[in-house]
Amino acid sequence: MKNIISKATDAQGGQSSQPAEDSIDKSLLKDDLYKAVNGRWEKTAEIPADHSSTGGFMDLNDNIDKQLMKDLDDIIKENKHYDAPFSEFLKLYELARNFKKRDADGADPLKPYLEKIESITNFDDLNQALPELVKEGHPLPFGFWVEPDMKNTKVNALFAAVPGLFLPDRTYYEKNNPAYKQLMPVFTKMASQLLVLADYSSNEADEIVESAKRFDAKIAPNVKSAEESADYSKMYNPQKFAYFSESSSHVDFMNLADTLFGKAPEQIIVTEPKFYERFDGLVNSDTFTDMKNWMLVNMVRSASGYLSEEFRQTGSVFSRALSGKKEATPQKKSAFYLAEGTFGQTIGDYYAKKYFGPKAKADVEHMVRSMIAVYKNRLSNNDWLSKATREKAILKLNKLELQVGYPDHIDELEYKFKVTPEDEGGTLFENMSRFGAISIQDTLEKLGKPVDRTKWEMSAATVNAYYEPFKNIIVFPAAILQAPFYSLKQTSSQNYGGIGAVIAHEISHAFDNNGSLFDELGNLNNWWTKEDHDHFSKLADKMIKEFDGIPYAGGKVNGKLTVSENIADGGGLSCANEAAKNEKDYNLYDFFINWAKVWRMKATEQYKQLLLNIDVHAPAELRANVQVKNLDDFYSTFDVKPGDGMYMRPEDRVKIW
Repeated sequence: MKNIISKATDAQGGQSSQPAEDSIDKSLLKDDLYKAVNGRWEKTAEIPADHSSTGGFMDLNDNIDKQLMKDLDDIIKENKHYDAPFSEFLKLYELARNFKKRDADGADPLKPYLEKIESITNFDDLNQALPELVKEGHPLPFGFWVEPDMKNTKVNALFAAVPGLFLPDRTYYEKNNPAYKQLMPVFTKMASQLLVLADYSSNEADEIVESAKRFDAKIAPNVKSAEESADYSKMYNPQKFAYFSESSSHVDFMNLADTLFGKAPEQIIVTEPKFYERFDGLVNSDTFTDMKNWMLVNMVRSASGYLSEEFRQTGSVFSRALSGKKEATPQKKSAFYLAEGTFGQTIGDYYAKKYFGPKAKADVEHMVRSMIAVYKNRLSNNDWLSKATREKAILKLNKLELQVGYPDHIDELEYKFKVTPEDEGGTLFENMSRFGAISIQDTLEKLGKPVDRTKWEMSAATVNAYYEPFKNIIVFPAAILQAPFYSLKQTSSQNYGGIGAVIAHEISHAFDNNGSLFDELGNLNNWWTKEDHDHFSKLADKMIKEFDGIPYAGGKVNGKLTVSENIADGGGLSCANEAAKNEKDYNLYDFFINWAKVWRMKATEQYKQLLLNIDVHAPAELRANVQVKNLDDFYSTFDVKPGDGMYMRPEDRVKIW
């Protein structure tokens, strides 16, 4: 799934937050568009202590969070009756906010889960406990998940998952990477402190963590990096389940699958074959103790946010070090995030119905149709695609589905979450654990069943958008449909420079290096001729080269990691630019200024470095600056000439779609 990134209530268009003309440093427009538009703001902007960044997407999210929390305060004071699942959302929110109860409970809710892991002394014990461990969501060095079969997306298939690492990416473990020496000691100290909070002695905790780190280090070379994971073409590796089950001499995969599904499926899709080819060397009698301790560390770490304030503060130390946040999220906001994360569609439904209107929806749908028409015209007149490939591309565009605002109904899963309140002996951790088990069971039960193509993967209260290649669908939640992305009070050119470019970005994902692998139904299916694909690959290589190696935050941009998002940005901006010119009131100055505005971001150095290593998107500043250089209209709009900082030679400009 491709997002525009990896919340403001005026979805229908309140105050436009366009930069005032006097905040734009026009002397910089020819040399650095991003700095010209955002430089003065950046000098005075302050990153909140509980944030790693501010500006753009983050500010909109903060505004929505504040509004929703204010609404919830009023709702709780009114003490009115609400139907499920909103009533259950309110119960969970109140339970999460009760830190007095959470502090009194301490580690007690967690201890039975740790004891269950401790009681496993050999592989016989593990195999007997595995079905329950999987259903309860215990951390394991492997996993199953169910989602659409990439070659038959009408039906849900079984996939083999790989475990996560203690550090964010495999590359952190490579020799001479200074990040390991900086970050692993922070993780080590945090993990030991969490275990002490769970009533292990200091010596026991240190021994468990060192043992767990040995297992983590053993896994690391055998899993994909973020760059490798970004290549969808390497994901689809179907195997007979009987063959897959032979990956381990110690873990009984066949019995596990028989227990979970009634009978093991004929096939499993393995996204990382190398990991399972080496599984026997990773999970065996020699590594058993280290594996068990790795499970303990992951268990206490994943539980920390649902326990006492001391657990919550301690459990966030590593993520704060990674991102540069000075403080943990405030208690009330953390409780809101927890409840929202569980009842995402429920709170999204509330937000959208209160703050999103039909006029905005109709206007945005008009923009989408306009963008699709531009794309269709470009595909029809494309001079490097063969007729057969061109027709298939247009068919895919014609079959592209659109979802705007919010889904027609809340996911049935959220109706299954029933909160056991404090006065009935419920704890936050026990409720969240039960909900996790319900979610896992719901997912497992989908195996072999038809795919629900109407399901939203994102809350309507999320400032983001996405393209789903498995469904050939683009989704624009209500929350992103506000200034500076969109407002009825902005000019059409401002809106095209904001939400228009986002819309066209998501359409472009259907034809990026990953999206182009999928047909009009979302199936992995090569619909290109070899000659067309070779030509496209050369164009993609030009986009890789355009970004690869650009200095940023003490490192360099990885052009391969970010190529699909850069192709989508390039196609999206170009398409939105043409659509803006088709409107009567078009003004390309407004268009480009707002494009730079939406990528406004001030971030900690740590967060910039983290994104540089793992994010499939280029840094926000470069998304604003580099892509405009590929458009001829940018040069005429700002009179950019050779010698100016924003100038790029015509032969170096990348134009794919």
